[in-house]
Amino acid sequence: MKHVCVKINVGTFEGDVDFMSNEFKQKKEKTSYFSKYIKNRRILFIFGILTILGVAMKVYFDTNVFKVNRVSFQNNKLPSDSKLTILQISDLHNKVFGSNNETVIDTVEQANADIIVLTGDLIDRGTDDLDYVFSLVERITASNPYVFFVSGNHEWGNDLTEAFIEGLEQRNVTILNNTSTEITIGSATIYLAGANDVTTNHENLNLAFEKVNQESYTILLSHSPSILDKYKNIPADLVLSGHTHGGQVRLPLIGALVAPDQGFFPELEKGTYEFGENQFLYIDSGLGTTAAPIRFFNQSQVSLIEISGEK
Repeated sequence: MKHVCVKINVGTFEGDVDFMSNEFKQKKEKTSYFSKYIKNRRILFIFGILTILGVAMKVYFDTNVFKVNRVSFQNNKLPSDSKLTILQISDLHNKVFGSNNETVIDTVEQANADIIVLTGDLIDRGTDDLDYVFSLVERITASNPYVFFVSGNHEWGNDLTEAFIEGLEQRNVTILNNTSTEITIGSATIYLAGANDVTTNHENLNLAFEKVNQESYTILLSHSPSILDKYKNIPADLVLSGHTHGGQVRLPLIGALVAPDQGFFPELEKGTYEFGENQFLYIDSGLGTTAAPIRFFNQSQVSLIEISGEK
């Protein structure tokens, strides 16, 4: 009878097991790393999509849904018990809000302002159909007899400038073509002066203030706020402007990135600025757009301005 001896190398077997175990661990770690990588990529992708959707929704809202910005001023040239309101509409650029601008008309009627001022660029430089803006103006003047207009740079750059101005006059808009007018609302009497667009050199400030009583409260309508750079000692208590679109695109904590005639990071973008003793410039950021059809962190707006006497 033969005996068979079997020799088992335990040490070698244990080493092989350790090697296989380490290889398994490495594969498992690689699989875990790959899973985490895929998961993080998915999270980043979803976050990116949500960010793009959020930005797109913000751009759409700011561009197509406008607000009423309210601002107030006081002056001792007015009786202490007096108050008048002005609705400022600027830089429409022939944009339409709602069906045939119904939302604009609703806002005009709800504001019930004493005076309505149109501070230029109602049409765009390339506008070739005036029906929408004329329809809007007709309904504005139907609800308020005190509607005044000063020209912007886009009006002067349009081939239909003459027809546009004539159309406004036919629809009972008062054109302040380097002229002024006296208005009495309740116990308050003010002068409203208008200068043609300064950026296209159509203004004549001497004519605009020629018949103004300097003792009375005076408002100057000037499409561009750059009139303050060109002329010193403007004899107005309040200057109402537009033109800048508030920069059109703004960033939080930074503000406007660029504005016409001012370049990057403009000083005069939107809102109220004091330029003399109790003299103020107010810039409305407007309704429309130009260059790019978007607004961002800069909602379209009209302004309701309240002016009262000091108590």
